[in-house]
Amino acid sequence: MTPEEYCQSKAAQSGSSFYYSFLFLPQERRRAITALYAFCREVDDIVDEIKDTDVARTKLAWWSNEVSELFHGSPQHPVTRALAPAVKTFDLPESRFHDVIAGMEMDLSRNRYNNFQELTVYCHRVAGVVGLMAAEIFGRTQEGTLEYAENLGTAFQLTNIIRDVGEDARRDRIYIPLHELERFGVDARDILHGRTSDRFRDLIGYQIARARNFYTRAFAALPNADRRAQRPGLVMAAIYQSLLNDIETRHTDVLTTRARMTPIRKLWIAWRTWLTA
Repeated sequence: MTPEEYCQSKAAQSGSSFYYSFLFLPQERRRAITALYAFCREVDDIVDEIKDTDVARTKLAWWSNEVSELFHGSPQHPVTRALAPAVKTFDLPESRFHDVIAGMEMDLSRNRYNNFQELTVYCHRVAGVVGLMAAEIFGRTQEGTLEYAENLGTAFQLTNIIRDVGEDARRDRIYIPLHELERFGVDARDILHGRTSDRFRDLIGYQIARARNFYTRAFAALPNADRRAQRPGLVMAAIYQSLLNDIETRHTDVLTTRARMTPIRKLWIAWRTWLTA
């Protein structure tokens, strides 16, 4: 299996909505974004799947060294080998890969956030910088596209947080800021034990409104000159916004049910958005 085949398999097996936003790209860009996505999956899986924190830290440290090898030496992992041509072609900074790893390390040291300001640091590292690199791969010519990419990455991460409240709670993680729980009268123990209420639904409604605001800010910042090139991000946004709508209109209980969309529906949204964006 070649490095490129490894990354393709990693992306396809994940079942992520991101996979559908890559399908219509030219080959060189598709290979680059698939390799970037595979890198994110590799380091994220360490945090999600390894129970021993010390082992997880050791593996993330290995990846940090592997990123250094990617830029200054001889990378060994299929993902970093697949990334090698991409970082040169699209001028991807080494620091942003280390930022992603630093975001994953945050999951090993904290499982609560006091306020949204703290959460934005996490969102920037695990999603915002990925958006910035993706924008370069898709083809950025305008500075305003960076603001678009940062806001869109944050919007994606906030959507993930809403979708995964129950799943995260079963790992003793609560990403909704604690002061917002207090504001809406929601006890963290209710989230951890999967007990929903009208107060909790109001809290989730507030989170949905904020995520939508970040989508709005992203779209407003995207220059027309880069809109066509950035269609993969717009495809992903359309899929994720549909997911938010499902959670809201169908009153999905995110504490006990993880909202999902069928592959056919994702493909339909991707195709429709690609043609009209």
